[in-house]
Amino acid sequence: MALSGVEQLDALQAGGVHEVAHERSRMRMIMLSSVIGTTVEWYDFLLYGTAAALLFNKLFFPAFDPLVGTIAALASFAAGFIARPLGGAIFGHFGDRLGRKTMLIVTMFMMGGATFLIGVLPTYRQIGVWAPVALVVLRVIQGIGLGGEWGGAALMVIEHLPRGRRGWYGGIVQVGFPLGIVISTAAFAIVSRLPDAQFISWGWRIPFMVSILLVLIGLVIRLRVTESPEFLRAMKDEPKVGIPFIEVLRSYKRSLFISIGLKISEVAWVYLLSVFVVMYGAQVVGISRSVMLNGVLVAAILEFLTVPLAGWLSDRIGRRPLYFFGASCTIVASFPLFWLVHTGNHALVIATMVVCMSLGHATLFGPQAAFVPELFGTRVRYSGASLGVQIAAALGGGLTPMAATWLLAKTGHIESVAALVSVLGVMTLIATWAARETFREDLSATS
Repeated sequence: MALSGVEQLDALQAGGVHEVAHERSRMRMIMLSSVIGTTVEWYDFLLYGTAAALLFNKLFFPAFDPLVGTIAALASFAAGFIARPLGGAIFGHFGDRLGRKTMLIVTMFMMGGATFLIGVLPTYRQIGVWAPVALVVLRVIQGIGLGGEWGGAALMVIEHLPRGRRGWYGGIVQVGFPLGIVISTAAFAIVSRLPDAQFISWGWRIPFMVSILLVLIGLVIRLRVTESPEFLRAMKDEPKVGIPFIEVLRSYKRSLFISIGLKISEVAWVYLLSVFVVMYGAQVVGISRSVMLNGVLVAAILEFLTVPLAGWLSDRIGRRPLYFFGASCTIVASFPLFWLVHTGNHALVIATMVVCMSLGHATLFGPQAAFVPELFGTRVRYSGASLGVQIAAALGGGLTPMAATWLLAKTGHIESVAALVSVLGVMTLIATWAARETFREDLSATS
């Protein structure tokens, strides 16, 4: 029996409502997948930073004097960062040719497996030199996995969205980083309450071993998401790219260098706060490690709000204003940061870390998941965004804690470290000035 006009209209409206509900449900699943995935990846990666700053010099590098052992532990921390561009190149290549989803599943396996194995790894006292060798190998595997994770997770979200929403939703994906900090720092804060002998003997291993459970949860969710529609469109409508990395160097060289500059100050700043400052406060100033970890914890919790807020603002006023502001904050705050930590006042130290994290990191990190990918075309976007961000991470994040430790030992003045951070802030200001504004562009227009 034929439907009346009113009945047809009702049916169309009902179908439209159902389609909208389905689309919202699909986006929630995509967001959940990306946030949980990046949280697990960052949890795994950041655990190592905390452990390297607090005890790996004793467990895996005890043959050195305390200063050299600390630098060696931070060098193994840096090895993961140096491996990140390799991960960006490998997973970017296959992500641009085969799709984003499959690569994200592989990266979770790599990160989770390597982190669990670090948790059961024998120490130097048990197997000698093979302990630090194995530790560095597992750290490199972590770095390769994370190098491929960020770009894919960001693209899976922003390639589902039109302009005007990418900054906000990209900022939510970036919350995986402070979530990873909170969970990893909380895990270490809990086990560090054990007596020192138990903490050093077995307590530190628990946070690493728990990672395998988080990975399984992330995989179950990640398997349910659909491929990026922008990638599928490009596969259908655009000519194939033989080697995305080569195409990035040929056609997007300027965007690659800009993306490195956009990232370098942000990543150096956050790892200075979460690794070097923790070590400096505990070992030089004499503040208890629990107070320093609490400072990182509170700062990261506030970023649950400030990171997506910065992403949302970048949809309203543009990406570049946020970057000009954030980079300027790192320059202005670099010297007062250490002066205030050196007071030894616990409340003041925690407040300093909170303010510095939100102003110098969140304002740069929030818009980043949209800003950097927007600089590249769809067929090379995974490779271009991953390479730019991960090269900067290797230079600014991996080397900064180690360089800062060396500078402090060489000069005896913490101001030398502050000067280093200020120079990196200037580099980000220059990159921001050179970048085009992207928040009003359609992603397909950059292909």
